[in-house]
Amino acid sequence: MVGSIKRGWFIGLQTTWTLGKIIFPITLLVSILQYTSVIHWFAALIEPLMKFIGLSGDAAIPLVLGNCLNLYAAIGGILSLDLTVKEVFILAVMLSFSHNLFIETGVALKVGVKLWVILAVRIGLAVVSAFFINLLWQGGSEMAQYGFVSSKTEEVHGWLAIFLQGMEKAGMGILQMALIVIPVMIGMQILKDLNWLAKFSNWMAPVTRALGMKENTSMTLATGLVIGLAYGAGVMIQAVKEDGVSKKDATLAFIFLVACHAVVEDTLIFIPLGINVLPLLLIRLCVAVLLTIIVAVIWKRTEIVKRKETAYEH
Repeated sequence: MVGSIKRGWFIGLQTTWTLGKIIFPITLLVSILQYTSVIHWFAALIEPLMKFIGLSGDAAIPLVLGNCLNLYAAIGGILSLDLTVKEVFILAVMLSFSHNLFIETGVALKVGVKLWVILAVRIGLAVVSAFFINLLWQGGSEMAQYGFVSSKTEEVHGWLAIFLQGMEKAGMGILQMALIVIPVMIGMQILKDLNWLAKFSNWMAPVTRALGMKENTSMTLATGLVIGLAYGAGVMIQAVKEDGVSKKDATLAFIFLVACHAVVEDTLIFIPLGINVLPLLLIRLCVAVLLTIIVAVIWKRTEIVKRKETAYEH
C-alpha cells in the first residue's frame, strides 16, 4: 500500500507539472489580455452566437482552450473571467462532452471509430445540452465564486500590477489543480496495484450487455470510465485488440465514453469553479446511457433489415 501511495504521489506530481505548464501560462495570458482590446474584440465578434446558448462572448475563450487542449486549460481560462454561476455550469457541461478533441479523437480513430461519428456526438452534445440548460434554467445569475480565487476583478493600474495579478491567479489555479489531481492519481495507482480495475471490468459485464455491447467490451468501458480517453488510451487500445472487440461494440463504447468518461477526475476538477458537480455527473451519465441505447437499437434494427434484404436476394 505504501508503495502504491508513493508511486501515485510521484505520478500525481508529474501530471501536475505537465498540466501546470499548460494552465499557468494560459491563465497568465488571459488575465493580461483582459486589460487589452484583443479579448474584448474577439468576444464582441462571436457574442451573438454565444448568446444562443446562454454564454457571453468572453466564454468563448475557455471553450476554445478546452477543445484544442484539455479541461485544465479551459479551467485556466475560466478562472480569469468574470462569469455567472449559470455560465460556468453551462461551460462545465459543454466541456465535459467536448474537450481535448485532437488527442481523444485520435484515440477513437486508432480503435476504428469513424471521425464524423465522434465529432458529431461530442460537439452536438455540447451545443444541444447548453441550449436546453439555458432554456430551462432561469436562475444562476449571481457571479461565480472560484474557490480560492475571487471572481471579482480588482482594480489594478500599470502593467507590472497586471502581471503580478495574473501570476497570483495562475499560481492559485495550479495549487487547486494539484490538490485534486494528486489524490486522484494515488487512488488510481492503488486500484491498479490491487487489480481492482479488472474486477470492476467483470462487474460491468451486465452493464455492457444492457447498453447493447458484448461482455468483452467491459474492459474498454471500465478503463474509459475510470481513467479517461486520453490517460487510458493505451489500455483501451490494447483491450480492444486482445479482447477482440468488434467495430460495432467499439463504436458504441466510444459513443458512451465521449459523453461520460473519467467520471471521477473530470467531475472533481470542476469543484474549484464553485458549481454543484452532482447535476453535472448525472447529466453526463444519463445522456451517455440514453444515447448509447438509442444508437444500439437503431444499429440492431438496421442489421436485421440488411439480413432480410440479403436473404430475399438469395
